Amino acid sequence: MTVPLPPPPPSPPFPRPPGFSPCFSSGPCRKPPTWDWDKLQQRACLGRSHRNKQGKQQLGEVIAASRELLGIPADYKLAIVPGSDTGAMEIALWNLLGTRGVDMLAWESFGNDWLYDATAVLPLDDVQAHTAPYGRLPDLSAVDPRRDTVFTWNGTTSGTCVPSGGWLGTRDTTDGLVICDATSAVFAVDLPWHQLDVVTWSWQKVMGGEAAHGMLALSPKAIARLEQRQPPWPIPKLFRLHAKGAVDASLFEGSTRNTPSMLCVADALVCLDWIRDIGGLPAMLERTQQNFQIVARWVHQTDWVDFLAADPATRSTTSICLTVSLPSAALRRLLIWLEDQAIGYDMGAYRSAPPGLRIWGGGAVEADDIQYLLDSIDHWCRSA
Repeated sequence: MTVPLPPPPPSPPFPRPPGFSPCFSSGPCRKPPTWDWDKLQQRACLGRSHRNKQGKQQLGEVIAASRELLGIPADYKLAIVPGSDTGAMEIALWNLLGTRGVDMLAWESFGNDWLYDATAVLPLDDVQAHTAPYGRLPDLSAVDPRRDTVFTWNGTTSGTCVPSGGWLGTRDTTDGLVICDATSAVFAVDLPWHQLDVVTWSWQKVMGGEAAHGMLALSPKAIARLEQRQPPWPIPKLFRLHAKGAVDASLFEGSTRNTPSMLCVADALVCLDWIRDIGGLPAMLERTQQNFQIVARWVHQTDWVDFLAADPATRSTTSICLTVSLPSAALRRLLIWLEDQAIGYDMGAYRSAPPGLRIWGGGAVEADDIQYLLDSIDHWCRSA
């Protein structure tokens, strides 16, 4: 006999914050609070080639605004690439690895993807894997600076991030490249750019843009390697950083390997404008930290949730991953109720991570919305 499920709890008895958004997905993430279609329509260069004057200008504006707001050094090259952060990382791995041994760090889904590329797809002879389970970091002190280093700054699927760049040390010109997947860290962490030779991210994370486009930042040291060597293996057109035997300088001036969505480009500019208007990177860091602290206080007061990242110093402030002691059926009912009530969308743990909740806390999320979400979960627990 089938046991009937209890009726769903009623709606929360307290009012929603003005302009409340239930978008707590870890990608694509919440749009900026002031985002609207009118602003997008005013900026969009639609029905035109991306090679026309206005299209090229807007692509260049995304690069210039990203450099300005993030404080990227003037001698770093910056490009817009296809395939979101995944495409940017694949481009970096295929074009730059292979001249020396590489230390691959993996403690969540995407780091494991990059490790798989290095060991099973690219013909690399010398790969050292430094791995850890979800919620933990590998031994960072074991990384050899003489080798190339590939790591994810902020593990979106595990809520686990490196605490700082101190473990990278001060690398000299004879040391290897540092290649950093920073997709959930950019605009939420004050990155030590001079310790990173390659940084990748996408518009769909902290800045609240649309998916399918990635950003690739290269240090002078990374550019020098590109100039000194072309990979011995075939590289698909979308991954190429060379043209006619030399590094393709046009990529760093707003040209792209394939046709970009000018609607997404306009959306990126609207999001970057909002970040500038609220005070730039310092304001984004403050908003992200405020959101995280609200969740941290709730976790401390709630006996059935905990952070997936055991060490407080390694907890992501954007992709906040929580373990739960609820039965799996109860967790499913909670997630369905949050969606049905338009309180919280897309908040289940990543498919390969331990079961739990994943709350996006990036700077585009309003603190009042985070608090309403958590109060509503408490209401569900009392009423279920």
